[in-house]
Amino acid sequence: MNNYELPQGNVQISFSGGRTSAFMLHHILQANGDLPDRCQVMFANTGREMPETLDFVHECEEKWGVPIIWIEYDRPDGKAGYRVTDYQGANKTGEPFEVLIRAKKYLPNIVTRFCTTELKIRPMKRYLVKELGWKNWSAAVGIRADEHHRAKTDSKDRWSYWYPLLDSGVSKKDIGEFWRKQNFDLRLGNADNKTPKGNCDFCFLKSESILASMAKQHPDRVDWWVRMEKEVGSTFRKGRNLAEFVDFAQRQQDWVFDEEGYFCQGDEGECIE
Repeated sequence: MNNYELPQGNVQISFSGGRTSAFMLHHILQANGDLPDRCQVMFANTGREMPETLDFVHECEEKWGVPIIWIEYDRPDGKAGYRVTDYQGANKTGEPFEVLIRAKKYLPNIVTRFCTTELKIRPMKRYLVKELGWKNWSAAVGIRADEHHRAKTDSKDRWSYWYPLLDSGVSKKDIGEFWRKQNFDLRLGNADNKTPKGNCDFCFLKSESILASMAKQHPDRVDWWVRMEKEVGSTFRKGRNLAEFVDFAQRQQDWVFDEEGYFCQGDEGECIE
């Protein structure tokens, strides 16, 4: 049995823009050839991904000849909805995320992590139900065997989960070896087969070590996050004011970024790659 063969019925393939979900997509394409209309590949853009992530999604589209539906959270008529876009029209300034925060009137945080659900999962669901009329489907999610603890076994919504990487015993080492052999790759650093700059650039789930490095290398990209904290009057992470944290990180000498433990290395989790 090939774990990458499409299950029966409608299938949604969630492509986050990372190496893991791209690996999953590649192997599904290899196992099934051109995907039927009952299978849709979707990428939900928050507006805070690094430009290299958007480039990578587009390269996968072109090099593998697979159509990908680009979705963004939107609020037409003041109600939660979505906007269909593409590589050229994808937002790069955080507008989908900003529209969500203004509607919620508070920031996502460790306790209330509504950003992934509201910016990615629900817009994709709305599209499949409204545009395609789907009632139920299988949702392919790129969770590896070495992160099996993240796999949900049950869904109370319209979909059931499909984990082809988990079922195939794929590890992050396998992902790394695969991309080293390809003629293109995500142009974001690969540290121990992880992508520190993946997902939203200054995501509050990333470790202080990663955020400090980001603040040093990409100071312009933190401006949006600082502005959101000031506008709402709270912080994405309790006890960490981003403006103060970034100011501190940028004033440090380079050696502290290589000093293990100088900045906190731990994190609480991450979005699915």
